[in-house]
Amino acid sequence: MMQVYNSLSRSKEPFTPLNPETVGLYTCGPTVYNFAHIGNFRAYTFEDLLRRTLIFNGYRVMQVMNLTDVDDKTIRGARQAGVPLKTFTAPFIQAFFEDLATLNIQRAEVYPAATDHLPEMLDLIGKLMERGLAYRSDDGSVYFSVSAWPAYGKLARLDRSALRAGARVSHDEYEKESYGDFALWKGWDEQDGEVAWDSPWGRGRPGWHIECSAMAMRYLGETFDLHTGGIDNLFPHHENEIAQAEGATGKPFVAYWMHCAHLRVNGEKMSKSLGNFFTLRDLLSRGWAGREIRYVLLNGHYRQPLNFTFEALDAARVSLARIDECVDALTAAAGGSAPADALPDWAASARVAFTEAVNDDLNLPEALAALFALVRESNTAMRDAALTPQGAAAVLDLFDRLDTVLGVIRFGRADRDSEMPPEVAERVRARAEARAAKDWSAADRLRDELASLGWEVRDSKEGQKVKRNETMTRSTAVTAS
Repeated sequence: MMQVYNSLSRSKEPFTPLNPETVGLYTCGPTVYNFAHIGNFRAYTFEDLLRRTLIFNGYRVMQVMNLTDVDDKTIRGARQAGVPLKTFTAPFIQAFFEDLATLNIQRAEVYPAATDHLPEMLDLIGKLMERGLAYRSDDGSVYFSVSAWPAYGKLARLDRSALRAGARVSHDEYEKESYGDFALWKGWDEQDGEVAWDSPWGRGRPGWHIECSAMAMRYLGETFDLHTGGIDNLFPHHENEIAQAEGATGKPFVAYWMHCAHLRVNGEKMSKSLGNFFTLRDLLSRGWAGREIRYVLLNGHYRQPLNFTFEALDAARVSLARIDECVDALTAAAGGSAPADALPDWAASARVAFTEAVNDDLNLPEALAALFALVRESNTAMRDAALTPQGAAAVLDLFDRLDTVLGVIRFGRADRDSEMPPEVAERVRARAEARAAKDWSAADRLRDELASLGWEVRDSKEGQKVKRNETMTRSTAVTAS
């Protein structure tokens, strides 16, 4: 059974979905006023890992990720650019989806944009007004009355005695020390320019917090399983979501809240002034691959701060090469054989260790340790000629099974396993058998034959390392052209 750390209870709990077959998952998406940075993608990669682990455990997932396309930042950006709001946000929405593909982040089922869901927001605000939990101010704004909702602060563990009576916060984002009544609907002023909609309380636009409550309930119902985001969203955003939803419905909003810790760069908070602020595109332009960046973002526990460095990217490249060499050697050893019915004992142990790790609140450090134990034992078995072609095929299937969670083993490979022709795989397997029998003459002959076919073989203590000879491949392509 999966165990997850619930921010609401501050404890690890068994995960039991409301519906035994389908999990409702809401993940806070981007505010589309600029390109997303790697700190954002730390959260999106964590949420992708959660989604994949749920699927790994046999659940169907209904994931909703919002697109915040109207708030203080997007309005300010559109005004500075001198274009309509939709025109301003469109390229950043497109870039976000491109970045998801670059990092092999699975697509959610629904990506609702805030500007497309004004009726749901107005309806929710109306219910809060009816219940005496919201009030209209002189400027036409509508505020949630924190003092009227005794449960306010239960997620962030706020000290309600610190609340100043009548204090209001009109901007979308603010610090815990500033908390007070927050805006559900913002009456129009000149700073909003042409961004405004009609409402029963006057012309204006929604506050940021009401957007997620309304869209989450629109697609997942008044109560659903999981809500995630970065730890910086816990307050005020997620606290306010709970107040809005539960204040309107009288029902629990979310069963499990999960938050990932901050990403730091070279041990410091990411900041443009420090020169350590990177978008995904910045890293790609420096020669790093999405696969390598994804590996770094995964390589830590989501509840612990992650230190992002270029040395970590170097290490990711080395680790992925080690996995690739093992998978390539297994592919050659399998030679297209059907998988054996049972895994070798060492592979079965790795499968159990990996499963227990990811089900223990997404413990990726332990899961990756299990993966590399599988790599090590696979290499040893191939070196000792202790793995049949059918056994190699079964271990390959296990790598693919683990990769449904990790998304880094097959993704972004320069040489796809399917590109190894049968005649190459046959010679690789025959050479492994020759080396095991100490028939060095046959091993040398097969090495030469592989070289003539454009494949390079290196011998190591873990066994044969086989890869395409790119120099020969490029020269052949030039000759053919």
